[in-house]
Amino acid sequence: MVDPARSRIMRAVKGRDTGPEMKIRCLIFAMGYRYRLHRKDLPGKPDLVFPSRRKVVFIHGCFWHGHDCRRGARIPKTNRDYWEKKIAGNRERDDQHYQNLISKGWAFLVIWECGMSDSSVLENQIKAFLGEPGRSID
Repeated sequence: MVDPARSRIMRAVKGRDTGPEMKIRCLIFAMGYRYRLHRKDLPGKPDLVFPSRRKVVFIHGCFWHGHDCRRGARIPKTNRDYWEKKIAGNRERDDQHYQNLISKGWAFLVIWECGMSDSSVLENQIKAFLGEPGRSID
């Protein structure tokens, strides 16, 4: 039997425009970079796309994408088999998307939810990945 409270919680989980995604989008925009959102023609529909640089950014929640941090290693106590398979499937799918992007000549950066606490470290990581912001329209 499905718990109605659990169903309500799961329905509320968004796939785009999440809190972490909005925080990164604001930060990157303030740094002077311009981007496109969720391009469906690219593997994995990346959260941020920089077409002229051929680079994409994924903003991943640690739980949903099976990160190796404390939050990502947590598995719900109920329906454990389902969640282990679900998260393992998400990780496999992510890896496939990364390989497809590389084969198409795109570079990618994954920003994990747990790594978003220090803005200066995040800014340095983004600058190292994207290079200096330019005047070109992405």
